Amino acid sequence: MPGAKPDVDGPGDGVRIDMISGARMEGLTGMEKIRLILDGVREGNIVILEEGLSPEEESKLIEVTMTEISPDDFTGIEIETYPKAEATSQSFIDKLIGRETTKKLTVIGPANRIETLHKDENLISTLVSHK
Repeated sequence: MPGAKPDVDGPGDGVRIDMISGARMEGLTGMEKIRLILDGVREGNIVILEEGLSPEEESKLIEVTMTEISPDDFTGIEIETYPKAEATSQSFIDKLIGRETTKKLTVIGPANRIETLHKDENLISTLVSHK
């Protein structure tokens, strides 16, 4: 039936992928971004960020993740980001002071469900498994 939403609430029905735009992340603080990501991943979802995180936010995400790991509940995250090409849109001043652009696709998922098979500057190939 056209327009009907598939019922994917049961286990084994599939893998949910949340694709989050840069515009959605733009107004959030660093901790709000981290909570948004971790809440999705803890539910077993794969989170794809259109514009990635700053190096500081990525470090904080890993730090917060480490405090939330528990053997029976949450095994952590797997995170892959396209290597950043030379940013032609960065100003000379930004390059000079070491300010990095965050415009890079980032894939984050539960460590027990996502495995990176291949990664280069043009491709992230990932195997996603059911629990």
